[in-house]
Amino acid sequence: MVASRLAKRLQYYGLSSYAEYYQLIKQPENKDEFQVMIDVLTTNETYFFREPNHFEFFRDQILTTWQGDHFKVWSAACSSGEEAYSLAIVLAETLRNKKWEVLGSDISTRVLDKAINGVYLLDRLEHMDHKWLEKYCLRGVRSQEGYFCISDTLRNHVHFEQINLVKHLPPALKQKFDVIFLRNVLIYFDQSTKKTVLNHLFETLKPGGYFFISHSESLHQINDHLIMIKPSIFKKPLQST
Repeated sequence: MVASRLAKRLQYYGLSSYAEYYQLIKQPENKDEFQVMIDVLTTNETYFFREPNHFEFFRDQILTTWQGDHFKVWSAACSSGEEAYSLAIVLAETLRNKKWEVLGSDISTRVLDKAINGVYLLDRLEHMDHKWLEKYCLRGVRSQEGYFCISDTLRNHVHFEQINLVKHLPPALKQKFDVIFLRNVLIYFDQSTKKTVLNHLFETLKPGGYFFISHSESLHQINDHLIMIKPSIFKKPLQST
């Protein structure tokens, strides 16, 4: 997979080996190419309301009983933004005029640009209630037919940043989030890296906050802190140790 995805970059520079490409991206003057490599290698499969049971739990078990002042959700590794905007729709529908916000992050600037633009093909809406399409999205016309744009009603509550989850996270994120979604990400890491990422995110989750992974993932042998509520849904103890 790596070889096939990078082959075009070797061709672009006229290189004869991956070792030559490796030396090229190590040079400080080629930092833009390093980001291109990341964009080429990352997998960005996503769609609106993926794994619907998670959004039902988010609405029914978390939001309906919440009594705070400002609800904050992090869609970590948000890809092109569908998960972040799906969370925003549930928040808008459930919390209404209460204060809330969504952070979406990814390491790929290519997909983040798409998330910020908030323009998608209509065929991405298989799991979205069509009443929400009318309420929170603008259908494209003429040259934009077949596309829709997320309305400012949601976009004003959602912002996106490039964040590398393997590195230490900004201190400003510490104990900031009520809920973190990190789905279909850990499966790409080895055990050591999984634990590093989980420990970084644990520090940003408020006591009593919830942590979601995908149904195909597990925290077995990497989790020393979170309590499993049900498979793929975890909670941070109110008194962390």
